[in-house]
Amino acid sequence: MRKIWLIIKREYVTRVRTKGFVIATVALPSLTVALFIVSILIAMHEVDHTLNVAILDNNGDLAAAIKRGLDRKLANGQPAFRVVESQVRPASEELVRGEWRVAVRSGQLDGYLVVPPDVAAGTPVEFHTKNAANFAVTEDLDRVVTNAVIGLRLNQSGARVDKVAEIVRGVDLKLMRITEHDEKEEKGQTFIVAVSMTMILYTTLVMYGVSTMRSVLEEKTTRTMEVLISAARPFHLMAGKILGVGAVGFTQYLVWALSAALITTYGAAVAASLKVHASLPQIYIPSSLLIYFVVYFLLGYFLYASFFASVGAAASNEHDAQQLQWPVTLPLIFSFIMFNFILRDPNSDTAVGLSLVPFFTPILMLLRISAETPPFWQIGLSILLTLLATVGVVYLSARIYRVGVLMYGKRPSVVELWRWLRYS
Repeated sequence: MRKIWLIIKREYVTRVRTKGFVIATVALPSLTVALFIVSILIAMHEVDHTLNVAILDNNGDLAAAIKRGLDRKLANGQPAFRVVESQVRPASEELVRGEWRVAVRSGQLDGYLVVPPDVAAGTPVEFHTKNAANFAVTEDLDRVVTNAVIGLRLNQSGARVDKVAEIVRGVDLKLMRITEHDEKEEKGQTFIVAVSMTMILYTTLVMYGVSTMRSVLEEKTTRTMEVLISAARPFHLMAGKILGVGAVGFTQYLVWALSAALITTYGAAVAASLKVHASLPQIYIPSSLLIYFVVYFLLGYFLYASFFASVGAAASNEHDAQQLQWPVTLPLIFSFIMFNFILRDPNSDTAVGLSLVPFFTPILMLLRISAETPPFWQIGLSILLTLLATVGVVYLSARIYRVGVLMYGKRPSVVELWRWLRYS
C-alpha cells in the first residue's frame, strides 16, 4: 500500500505543478467570468442615439402608420427614430432615391424605407442603409412595417383597426417543470445544466484517460519503467497512476465547482449592478444530481483510465498509441452524438437501453438524470453493471499492463494481446 501511495503522490505532484494544469484550472474559470461580464455589458448595450430615417410610400396608405409605429423612446429618453421626411407616391421616385442615397452616404440619413405599391400582396419592403449588420434596428423596422401592413389589410377587408400591435400581439408560453417537491419555471436552465455537466464529464474522461496513457507511454519509451518495475509490481504502478491522475481531476473539479458556485451566487448581483432590473435564470442543481455526477465520474474514469493505461502499455510510440486509443474513445464519441436524442425523449426504450450499457452509462445516464430523473432501479442497475464492467476491465487491463510495459518494438497484434491476457 505504501508503494501505491508513493506512486499516487508522484503522479499528483508532478501534474499539479505544471503550467498546463495551472492554466487549465485557473484560466478557465477566469475566462468564464470574463466572458460572463462581457456578455452582460454587450447585452445591455443598445443604440443610444436617434436614427434619422425617411419613408418613400408608393402604396400611399402606410407612411403615417409606420411613422406612428416608430414613435419609441430610448433608455436615455431620446426618440429611437426620427422620420425626417416622407414622400407619398412621388412624381419621380428615382430622383428621391438618388437624393436620399447621397444623404445616407454623407451621414445626414441613417437609412430610408421604400414601400412598394402592392405591399399588401406580399411584395417586400426595402430598407436602404450603410450599416446592414444592426439587426436590432432591422427587427424594429420589420415589426413596425408588419403591423402597418396588417392594419392595411384589415382596413381593406372592412375591419377598422387603430391599435394593430395590441390586437396581433402574441401570447408567451411559460414552461413549468414539475419536480418531486414543487414546480419551477423553466427558462432553459435544465438544458444548460444537463449539457454542461455531461460535456464536462465527456471532456474530462477523455482528457484524464489520455493523460494516463501518455504517462505510461512516456515512462515506457524513456526506459524509466524498467527502474520502476524493480521497485513495485506492475499492478501497483497501474493503480497508482490511475488514482494519482484521478486525484488531479478531483482537484480541478473542486476549483471549477467553487468558481461555478461563486458565479451562480453573485452573478445576479453583478448583473443588477451593471443594469437595473437585470436578472439571470435561476439555475438550481439538486444535491442528488451532484452526487450522481461524482459517482458516474468515478465509474467512468476508472473504466476508461484502465483502458487507456493498457493502450499506453501496449504501444511503443505516440503514433501507435493514437491508433490504439480510437476503439477506446469510440463509445465516448457515440455518447456525445446521442445527446440530442436522449434529451428529446429520455425515457424511450432506446434511451433506457443505451444508458444501461456500461461504456455509455457514465454520460448517457447522467444526461437522463439531468433532464428527467428515471426510476431509481434503472439508476441502481446502471451503477451495478458499470461497476462490474469496471472490475472486469481493470482485471484485463492489469494483465495487459504487466506484460506490455516491458515490451518494445512493433505494435502488438490482437493474437499477441490475447496471449498477454492468458499469461499466468
